[in-house]
Amino acid sequence: MKDKKALTAPCGLDCFNCDIHESNLTDELAELIHVQRGVPKDEIACKGCRQQDGKHYHLPQGCATLDCAKAKGVQLCCDCNEFPCAYLAPIADMAAHYPHNIKSYNLCRIKKVGLERWIEEEAGQMRKKYFGCKFAMGKGQAD
Repeated sequence: MKDKKALTAPCGLDCFNCDIHESNLTDELAELIHVQRGVPKDEIACKGCRQQDGKHYHLPQGCATLDCAKAKGVQLCCDCNEFPCAYLAPIADMAAHYPHNIKSYNLCRIKKVGLERWIEEEAGQMRKKYFGCKFAMGKGQAD
């Protein structure tokens, strides 16, 4: 449970279920990202936003949401007295391809049921419902 708590981003993303997290990344997906986006294969695997200080090939400048949470001293954005805020706004461009649009929902569920219960019972479910694709639940497999 402790590792999954550390792998829950302040914005509510469940890094432990992400397809590019180092524990889930398949050779096939790494090859696909390498070919389609030109990212060197050794830069694709992610350790989680907290472990990489919000920096990754898709966010080389870092994550403003993580920076804000650290500055305010909160572990999760839902613990902030300004929740929800503009940092949690959904992505409009290519929305069907990014899990970032589920973060506010996840944070609301975490606030309601608690982080531990959310991790055990609900994390990843919105990915599956929202995206409905074979990479929705991590490890490149459908449930």
